[in-house]
Amino acid sequence: MSTRTLIVTGADLAPQALAVLKDFEIVYAGKTPQEDDLVALCRQHDPVAIIVRYGKVGAAVMDAAPSLRVISKHGSGTDTIDKDAARARGIEVRAAVGANAAAVAEQALALLLACAKSVVQLDARMHAGHWDKATHKSLELHGRTIGLVGLGAIGQRFARMCDAMAMKVIGFDPYAQNLPDYIRPVDLATLWRESDAISLHCPLTPENRNLVNAQTLAACKRGVVLVNTARGGLVDEAALLEAVRCGQVASAGLDSFAVEPMAAPHPFHGEPNLILSPHIGGVTGDAYVNMGVGAAKNVLAVLAEAPTVA
Repeated sequence: MSTRTLIVTGADLAPQALAVLKDFEIVYAGKTPQEDDLVALCRQHDPVAIIVRYGKVGAAVMDAAPSLRVISKHGSGTDTIDKDAARARGIEVRAAVGANAAAVAEQALALLLACAKSVVQLDARMHAGHWDKATHKSLELHGRTIGLVGLGAIGQRFARMCDAMAMKVIGFDPYAQNLPDYIRPVDLATLWRESDAISLHCPLTPENRNLVNAQTLAACKRGVVLVNTARGGLVDEAALLEAVRCGQVASAGLDSFAVEPMAAPHPFHGEPNLILSPHIGGVTGDAYVNMGVGAAKNVLAVLAEAPTVA
């Protein structure tokens, strides 16, 4: 059998992942692959598998690769893959679930603490020569209620961190089972109403796009803190900006955005109560290895099940 080809929609994979894929010819699409680039590569190489790091994989890409059997996400979010198109073509879609859970949960905690403790603003004031001890008061998280939307591997890890800080943890996830005792499951209406801070940990679907919008933000406590390390499409950015400016949302820590990379200038730029990071929650050395190995193992698992063509 000739060497099978695998396309990576990125410029690299961890050496540990490459070791798992030692029997494949690996073709890299680069850091910012567009659909036309991927279509051309698929026509040239007819891969049996695609590992998705950056860019989107839709029907046109799939149709350009008749031997394609599996699309494996380098991470947990599969919203950049057209799953309906894949299903119609008998192509498996897999995610490296939990591979970056620790990294993303830590980023969520960092953003929550930065918002509650005004870390960025106080740092800027100190560097400018100010000493605001007599006038500044931070938010104490002890005893406050954190509402989590999504209770998968990342959401539950973050919940454990919040519980360790003696926060009250409530959460919404219709698919979660066997939750630990410190997470109280609630419906979304209760979550908006009771939370002092809200953190998003769910995948983006057509049903929950703009889940956080003018109506849901108005239903929250005044001065709520919002953290999003999931997907930018979960938040109506214009509504959030208005809520921050009027004080309904005290501050927000955002690691994902509706359009990425964020174009400059952006309405969020210069807003003192918005703390921004460039979707790097899952970007750590350990997560890079874990996601790569997880994605590679998912490829092997699917191809081991798929019938071979003589």
